[in-house]
Amino acid sequence: MRKTLLTLALVLMSYLPEDAMSQDSPTQVALAFLKAMESMDFETGLDHVAEDVEYVNSPGTTVHGHGGVREVLEPLFAPIEENEFIIERTAAEGNVVFVQRLDRHRVAQGWFELPVTAVMEIEDGKISYWREYFDVQTIQTAMAELMGGTP
Repeated sequence: MRKTLLTLALVLMSYLPEDAMSQDSPTQVALAFLKAMESMDFETGLDHVAEDVEYVNSPGTTVHGHGGVREVLEPLFAPIEENEFIIERTAAEGNVVFVQRLDRHRVAQGWFELPVTAVMEIEDGKISYWREYFDVQTIQTAMAELMGGTP
């Protein structure tokens, strides 16, 4: 019986496309991207992003392509010494991935936190659309507290 099942599995696998076993799921692509960005490794992060990506950094900033992503994120990450992205939940529907996370950022004055929800569409193993939702007031309040002022 075991030999028959093994033979059947091998026969079925022979009908799969060559890369079917090695392709990352949309969720794996999204999480690999976030892992690279957590360490501020833009090169590795952008390897997971389509050349013509549409990135919406809510509220209201929309850019396209790798250059656009760098234009938005590099200045935001410049004062950050360390990140910790705590993944709280993921959900996927086809090629659309939702990631709820807590971003923790360490700057010279200390740590601040920002709850974020991202929606990503994955096409051909790359992020083609990426939108993040967060509350700007949360950042302003956290930074004011770190600087010893009021928001």
